[in-house]
Amino acid sequence: MITEAEIKEIRQRLQSAERPLFLYDDDPDGLSSYLLLRRYCGRGRGVVVKSSPIIDNSYVRKIHEVRPDVVFILDKPIVKQEFADEAGVPIVWIDHHEPAPIEHVSYFNPRKQDDKDNRPTSYWCYQVTKQDMWIAACGILGDWFIPDFIEDLIVKYPGLIGHIKDPGEALYTTELGKLVRIFSAVLKGPTGDTSKCAAILTRLDNPYEILDESTPRGKYLYSKYLRVHEAYEKLLKKAKSKVKKGRLLLFTYPSAKISLTGELSNELLYLYPDKVILVGREKPDRVIVSIRSKELSLPSMIKGCLEGLDGYGGGHEHACGGNISKNDFRIFVERFRKEVE
Repeated sequence: MITEAEIKEIRQRLQSAERPLFLYDDDPDGLSSYLLLRRYCGRGRGVVVKSSPIIDNSYVRKIHEVRPDVVFILDKPIVKQEFADEAGVPIVWIDHHEPAPIEHVSYFNPRKQDDKDNRPTSYWCYQVTKQDMWIAACGILGDWFIPDFIEDLIVKYPGLIGHIKDPGEALYTTELGKLVRIFSAVLKGPTGDTSKCAAILTRLDNPYEILDESTPRGKYLYSKYLRVHEAYEKLLKKAKSKVKKGRLLLFTYPSAKISLTGELSNELLYLYPDKVILVGREKPDRVIVSIRSKELSLPSMIKGCLEGLDGYGGGHEHACGGNISKNDFRIFVERFRKEVE
């Protein structure tokens, strides 16, 4: 866990920051973590990190542009030492992936104390802010956890969710689940559009503005979700057609303007819980993959299957991503199939 003393330290750093810069992951957990901290302190610049799981020294230019007095890194699994060395400002890194501390960074990760405690980054940001429960719930459910404050959520926000224990059921059968999918959708597309949607989310009064389309800003976010959802449903239909005998469900699709691999792999796992899901987005020379399993421990398996190949991958025990050379993808799939069948 992240201790109470550490939570207090993060809160103090946030309260004292005059010009914070937030670098956050491009999924509901990362977005929710940013929104929680930004709405709490009421200032700062948010930058979604889409291109890679890694914060490297290419992001130093953003520091030169924004000139922050502190940088908060949220839900990113890897921060390069060169970035920390060249940043020139204090860095607060909050994460829940495999611990990877570096020098010159204030690092907060529940897995440092207990490797099995991988509660999402948004959960810990909510411990810091203790406000915007619905936003915290979106981030937590987006990482397939049921919030431990669900009883309070049911009372404060009627109609969002009932007494559900399974994250998959909550994600695909409730209004809270729809909100998670809306958060995911607004992260798609050009960075400028993503930034506009995130800015709108910093100003919302409640989740019903989106779900009921009761305000112009809520309507804008919902319309973005509908556009993404239309493309998503077409791909999901194709993915379902690939279901065959055997444990592995493999689906690849040509690169498009938006990536939907994570969303597809999540829903396919919900629909086919006995399968191991491997979804790949084919770029000209790489395949971006998202892998899910209810039971298998994936990181070590993926690492073994990538040995000697041009690629990398990792993540959580049952949910991983990766980036593999197109030339090596067939070999990776063959190795992976042998592991899971």
